[in-house]
Amino acid sequence: MFLALFGAVEQGIIYAIMALGVYLTFRVLDFPDLTVDGSFVTGAATAATMVLLGYHPILATLVAIVAGFIAGCMTGILHTKGKINPLLSGILMMIALYSINLRIMGLTAENTIGRPNIPLLNSETIFSKFQAFWSNLGIDDALNSLLKGMGIQQVPGTWSVLIVIVIITILIKLVADWFLKTEVGLAIRATGDNKRMIRSFSANTDTLIILGLGLSNALVAFSGALIAQYSKFADVSMGIGMIVIGLASVIIGEAIFGTKTIIRTTFAVIAGAIIYRIILALALRVDFLDSGDMKLITAIIVILALILPQLINKRKERKRKAKRAAELTEIKPVEQGGKGLA
Repeated sequence: MFLALFGAVEQGIIYAIMALGVYLTFRVLDFPDLTVDGSFVTGAATAATMVLLGYHPILATLVAIVAGFIAGCMTGILHTKGKINPLLSGILMMIALYSINLRIMGLTAENTIGRPNIPLLNSETIFSKFQAFWSNLGIDDALNSLLKGMGIQQVPGTWSVLIVIVIITILIKLVADWFLKTEVGLAIRATGDNKRMIRSFSANTDTLIILGLGLSNALVAFSGALIAQYSKFADVSMGIGMIVIGLASVIIGEAIFGTKTIIRTTFAVIAGAIIYRIILALALRVDFLDSGDMKLITAIIVILALILPQLINKRKERKRKAKRAAELTEIKPVEQGGKGLA
C-alpha cells in the first residue's frame, strides 16, 4: 500500500505541472484549450527522441518545453488571427499534433517516417542523472531505516525522483505566482475576465491570448517530457484524456482548498493533482477494477468533483435559510409582546 501511494504522489507532482498549464487556460484565460492532449505527447516525444539520439536530458527537456510553447501559440493564432472558435482551434491543433508527434518519434528510426512509441529503458534521463548524485549522500538508507522502524516493510528504492520533482514543481509554482502578478500576468488575467475592458486600456488581447496559450502548453509539454523520462517510454496515445485529468486536478483542488488568492489557487491545483492520483491508486486496488478502467474512474472523479461541491453548497444554503427563519420567528413574538406592554 505504501509503495502504491508513494508512486501516486510522485506521478501526481509531475502531473501537477500539467494541471497548472490547464489552470492557465481554463481558469485564467477562460479558454477551453484541447491542445493539451496533443502537446503533452509533443513534450514526451521530443524529450524521448532527443534522449535516445544521445542529447543531454536537460537540453531535451528544454527543447520539449519550446515545442509545447510553439504548439500553444499556433492554437492561439488559429483563434485570434484565423477567427476560429476556441474549442475548434484546440481540436484542430490536437489532431495535427498527432501526426507531428509520430514524425518526431520517427526521427529515431531509419526505415520509417513515423513511430508510435519510443522505449528509454537503457537511456540516461534527468532522474537517473540526479539519482547518481543522490545515491552518494546516503539519505535513502536513513529514510528507509526510519520507515522500517515505523513498521513499513516495503520501502521505495530511491527518494531522489520525489525530491527532484518536488523542487521543480515548487520552482514552477513560485514563478507562476510571480508572473501572474506582473503587468503582463495581470493583463492576461484581465483578458480572461473581460476582453472588452482590457481593450479599452489599449492592450492587445490577441497577443495576450497567444502568449497565455503558449505558456500553458509549455508547462503541459514539460510535464509530458518528465513523464516520459519517469516512465522510461513515450507513446503517441499517452495524451488521451489528459485534459480531463488536468480539469479533475483543478476542480478537486479548488473545491478543497479554495481560490481566494493566486498563491492559494496554484497550491490547490498542485494538491488537487496529487489527491487525484492517490484516489486513482486506491481505486485500482479494488478487486473488480482493472488498469483499463482508468478513464472511467477519471470520469467518475470529475463528475463527483463537479456535483458534490454544488450539493454541499445547497445544503449549507438551506441550513442558513432555516436558521434565519428560526431567528425571525423568535424575534416576532418578542416584538409583539413589547407592543402589548406598551
